[in-house]
Amino acid sequence: MKRNMNLKATAGILLAQATMLGAIAAPTVTALADEGDAKQFTVATVRWTDAWPNDFLKEGVMAEMEEKAGVDLDWQIYYNSDWSEQKSLLLASGELPDAFVGSICLNSSDMAQNKDYFVDLTPYINEETMPNLTKAMEECPELRAACTDRDGKIYSLPKKLPLRPTVCGNGLYINQDWLDNLGLEAPKTLDELTDVLLAFAKEDADGDGDPTNEIGLTNNAGTNLQADCQHILSVWGCMVSRNTNYMGLNNDGEAVFVPAQENYKEAVKWMHMLWENGVLDPEYFTQDTSSVTAKLQAEGGSKVGIISAWTADSEAGQNADQYSLMEAVEGYNDIHYVECATASLDITDRELVITTACEDPEALLKWADNFYDDLVSLQTFYGSLGVTVTANDDGTYSVHSTDDDTSLDTAAWSNALRDFGPKYMNPEFYDKVIIPDDVSDGIKLKEDEVNAKYVTTDKNTGMPALQYTEDELNRITAIGTDVYSYVESMYAHWVVDGGVEDEWDSYIDQLNAMGLEELVSLQQGAYAAYLESME
Repeated sequence: MKRNMNLKATAGILLAQATMLGAIAAPTVTALADEGDAKQFTVATVRWTDAWPNDFLKEGVMAEMEEKAGVDLDWQIYYNSDWSEQKSLLLASGELPDAFVGSICLNSSDMAQNKDYFVDLTPYINEETMPNLTKAMEECPELRAACTDRDGKIYSLPKKLPLRPTVCGNGLYINQDWLDNLGLEAPKTLDELTDVLLAFAKEDADGDGDPTNEIGLTNNAGTNLQADCQHILSVWGCMVSRNTNYMGLNNDGEAVFVPAQENYKEAVKWMHMLWENGVLDPEYFTQDTSSVTAKLQAEGGSKVGIISAWTADSEAGQNADQYSLMEAVEGYNDIHYVECATASLDITDRELVITTACEDPEALLKWADNFYDDLVSLQTFYGSLGVTVTANDDGTYSVHSTDDDTSLDTAAWSNALRDFGPKYMNPEFYDKVIIPDDVSDGIKLKEDEVNAKYVTTDKNTGMPALQYTEDELNRITAIGTDVYSYVESMYAHWVVDGGVEDEWDSYIDQLNAMGLEELVSLQQGAYAAYLESME
């Protein structure tokens, strides 16, 4: 049951001080200059669900960092289901905590529209106050670029998720059982992929005697074009990075609006051909996520030939064994397209924001600097030593779930900040971490070997998360609302009814009339500023 808290009650949550776990290897902790009484700060964070415990915030590595940095944190816990309304009240009142932890707390618009509430952290990012972060930014310039505002200042701390695959988006998984039933090999080219999909739709791929009840591809109505560009349309080079509103990088590394490119037109023609031949689910543009899940996880076997997923089990559930990760086919322009969008998926800003309510930002930042230590990052991602991480005699660290958790992923979210909060792990440290290769992250890292060879910086690097001025955000929102709705409706129309070839010119004219050229110019300017901030 979701927890409904009013603002006053939520803001009053204070987790009890817990007994620290046994001795652990000491991270590189930045101690405060004076060793007086602990400095007290209120820190707000948002959790996905109240089903996960929050005790870890005052235990293990989190408690150790507080003690060694000489701070005492009053964690104010909010939940995502209620946060939007509570956040609005909080920002409107001006009665803010000393800091927000986790990029789930504040979005880009919140930052741009309320900049007077936030402390400029730029003067504190130096070797004296934040040596770990300073070193991390030297090793990974994308960290600094991600959090550098368009005015050249830094208002939040970044993160880079550790132990992530090179191909960091979803993969395409093919129903191996169906291939075997039809005596087919996994496709290696776009033409072969087309032939396999047609076979799935027209032949008795599942072997039940009915050649009409198989679905080649499915999707849910809420995410059709965005999801397709990240997944099945990627074979046409139509990849868009998450949260970039259909912006991507072309083969020349230029920022472009993907649904206005020639290869997108060709991809849509291909999708219409698949629709006409019964490859696409008849409910492709009308069903919700639960309907998709029911087809993938149906009793007796999945009803779908190719799916997009982080790992097969995350979508197909009990039918995951039917699927094999596809090697990226030789697609449009003979390129093997895979997603390597580290700068938008793994690197983000807004992981710690200090407000003007904080009387001693430097003290809080000295505490925060410890998040950028290798061993600390491991523990804030998976959980503390002695809980979900074990230190081995050979200097390695084994990651595991707990007796109370059903999966490694659940264990990590229950015992750590997981994806949220500042963090950076030196890549050399990765070799010291042992993750079982038959569960969640371990499966993804093992499968990464299949397509990592196709990652090239000039063709597979996704659009990074960008910074905008408040005026730019307002214009992007004003123009984008109509543009995005129009391209999505035309996509559905063309896939079902056809006509993209005849209507393409008028479609481009309509987009330009809506302000597409200005929209793209704003995005290209933000991307140029991002590149400049890395120099």
